[in-house]
Amino acid sequence: MDNQLKRGLLEVCVLAAIKSEDSYGYKIIKDVKPYIELSESTLYTILKRLETLNMLTVRSEEHEGRLRKYYHITEAGLSRIEEFKEDWKEILMIYKFVSKGDAIYE
Repeated sequence: MDNQLKRGLLEVCVLAAIKSEDSYGYKIIKDVKPYIELSESTLYTILKRLETLNMLTVRSEEHEGRLRKYYHITEAGLSRIEEFKEDWKEILMIYKFVSKGDAIYE
């Protein structure tokens, strides 16, 4: 898979993981695991990039004597998810065109 495309998909997956409630790194990885493989190092790179793009905010909170970072989606992050959904419709149409004639569509 193209690296740029995969990066974009991973970013949207991370945003979706925190869409309904604030979350932290380990929980995000656990939540997306059934859908896509995501390493800890990749996750934290994505979280930093999304924070820089103002798609999420970060707060630190003490948990069992240690500081834990919680991530919260912003309006820009929610908008990115909606843009992705619209873009995906076009991607599906392209996929159908490219796959035309394959056994899956016959």
